[in-house]
Amino acid sequence: MAPARWVLPLLPLLLPALALGPAGEPGWAPPPEEALEGAEELWSELRDAGLPGDLPELEPECRRLLAAFAEDSAALSACLARRARPVRLCQGCHPLYRRLLERYRGIARAVGNSSESHNCAKSILTSDRLQIVVTLSEFFNETWETANCANCLKNNSEGLSNSTVEFLDLFNKSLTCFEHNLQGQTIYLSPNNYTEVCKNCNETYRMLNDLYNYLQKMNRQGGESGHSAHLCIDVEDAMNITRKLWSRTFNCSVPCSDTVPVVAVSSFILFLPIVFYLSSFLHSKQKKRILILPKRIQSNASLVNIQEKYS
Repeated sequence: MAPARWVLPLLPLLLPALALGPAGEPGWAPPPEEALEGAEELWSELRDAGLPGDLPELEPECRRLLAAFAEDSAALSACLARRARPVRLCQGCHPLYRRLLERYRGIARAVGNSSESHNCAKSILTSDRLQIVVTLSEFFNETWETANCANCLKNNSEGLSNSTVEFLDLFNKSLTCFEHNLQGQTIYLSPNNYTEVCKNCNETYRMLNDLYNYLQKMNRQGGESGHSAHLCIDVEDAMNITRKLWSRTFNCSVPCSDTVPVVAVSSFILFLPIVFYLSSFLHSKQKKRILILPKRIQSNASLVNIQEKYS
């Protein structure tokens, strides 16, 4: 086999020949499979010929870490895509996301390795401009944070929080109630008549709506997950679906538990103008009172003036 110092200078002359046929006709190119096999054989020959070490291959341990990250990335991508509609990302994909984080940390921990040939972090994460592993990791982290999945999970992200489990249980009960009461109606004959659904599922829907409002209030204050932000996308999407079914599809009224306070406050506001005008009227009547001097006092004053005139 020719030494590397002879093979490398010939590469610029050998590579254009790949675009020529057996008869040297221009425009011919081998099929992709044959071209790939030829490139692999050429690379193997150059490596065996003593190619300089400026293009080292990954060490077995680094190759294992990279392969594991690739498999977990593919699994997480498939999980996110399958649960995109209806949204079930957080409750279905959190084990895969945690495992992918561990894979990435395993690669990043190789930075402290003293041997440059075993530095997996440098070889995998920062050896090229594209940095595909870093880009993939940032994409998954951004997707997870945008979905606010941490607000559906416990602090250690090992599973769903108790409040999320309670909400999803009520959500499933609401959908079951909708389906059960729809089966007893002739929808095709009266498609806008959902009185049975509104009457029989009112209590379940009210409990679900109240729980959602409570979770929103607690989450603004930093709830069970310790993150003060929106609720996770799974809970928000489930509540949006239920509200659309209840108000738009079934045309049911939304229950309001604060009817008495609202009526009391409204009555008080309406009564304020009456109080204002009444008090203004009474105050103005008091100002119109005029002090009238008695006639006797006026006559005595006139007599005094006459006496002074003729005196």
